[in-house]
Amino acid sequence: MVKTADVVIIGGGISGVAIAYNLAKKGIKDVVVIEKNYLASGATGRCGAGIRQQWGTEMNCRMSKYSCEAFETLKEDLDYDGDIEFKQGGYLIISSTEKEHEQFKKNIALQNSLGIQSKLLTLDEAKEVVPFLNTDGLISATFHQKDGHLNPFHTTQAYAEAAKRLGAQIHTFTEVTDIIVENGKIKGVKTNRGDIATNVVVNAAGGYSQLIGNMVGLELPVFSERHQILVTEAVEPILDPMVMSFSLNLYCQQVPHGGFIMGRGDEGEPRDLRITSGWHFVEEMTKTITRVLPPLKNVRFLRQWAGLYNITPDRQPIYGPVDEVEGFYLAIGFSGHGFMLAPATGIVIAESIIGEKTTLPIDMLHINRFKEGNLIFEPSVV
Repeated sequence: MVKTADVVIIGGGISGVAIAYNLAKKGIKDVVVIEKNYLASGATGRCGAGIRQQWGTEMNCRMSKYSCEAFETLKEDLDYDGDIEFKQGGYLIISSTEKEHEQFKKNIALQNSLGIQSKLLTLDEAKEVVPFLNTDGLISATFHQKDGHLNPFHTTQAYAEAAKRLGAQIHTFTEVTDIIVENGKIKGVKTNRGDIATNVVVNAAGGYSQLIGNMVGLELPVFSERHQILVTEAVEPILDPMVMSFSLNLYCQQVPHGGFIMGRGDEGEPRDLRITSGWHFVEEMTKTITRVLPPLKNVRFLRQWAGLYNITPDRQPIYGPVDEVEGFYLAIGFSGHGFMLAPATGIVIAESIIGEKTTLPIDMLHINRFKEGNLIFEPSVV
């Protein structure tokens, strides 16, 4: 274990390794990533791995557009030997209420103004995209062809290998036990494998970010909530885009190996660190998805798993330093969307640490927005 570092990043998900890569690329050589398990073992490896630019707030649109464009050339940019499996089959997002339909109109206008070529579709047009879509009870849909899906493990590995080639160190199966703060300044990190002296710590710990915040005396305005996913057997390709509905509370996509990955939210999910699975989810998920996509009635499901959403009150991430502790930076609160925003996260947090002007303006995502009441709520979440 190293004894000193310029920057210690806590969390070996895609956000943590993307930050490490960007710091190393900018010449910060003594970068250390600490992960208590294996890479992508937390929210990254348990997510649905969808990538979309169809959002209802300007900041999420800008970050996702930047990230999606980065994913298009990421394999080459990171010189990765494997395949990150980026499939741009699009997202078909369906509405089932008049209120949602009106929100879709606003979303499309915002997205188009930012260069995202999404479209508002009639139900007949939606069925041209997904012919077996059951449109009973639906009103309209939106579609953007450049949305899609990635393999979260390969994408994380690509960032990690590129970061290490540039000099960053990644320590897996290493747990942070405390953070040393003296006179309001970061001085080091304690781990189960030894201490590291450093003046900069990045909290990229996902569902465990609250625990890391507590180590420096901060009560972070986030909570962790279990979200579950169901996976089916592999069948012949029949569904190109992701199908999503906010009002019907579902998302479903067919991944390259042929299986369907699907999920939904539940207000009754526990807000703690458990990642167990439950039958209630299976019942509700299968009822909902077979109503919208009837052919899935004939597909057998294989397994389910759960991961943690680290959620903010406005469903947008928290980026940057904190006032209370010098040298402590946040990349947390992604509310289930951290994987798809990773390229943006990596660059803006690296720039913030170095003191450069950030590629995307992130002032509105500072933690102080919660004290100041400057929340902008993201309406387009499952």
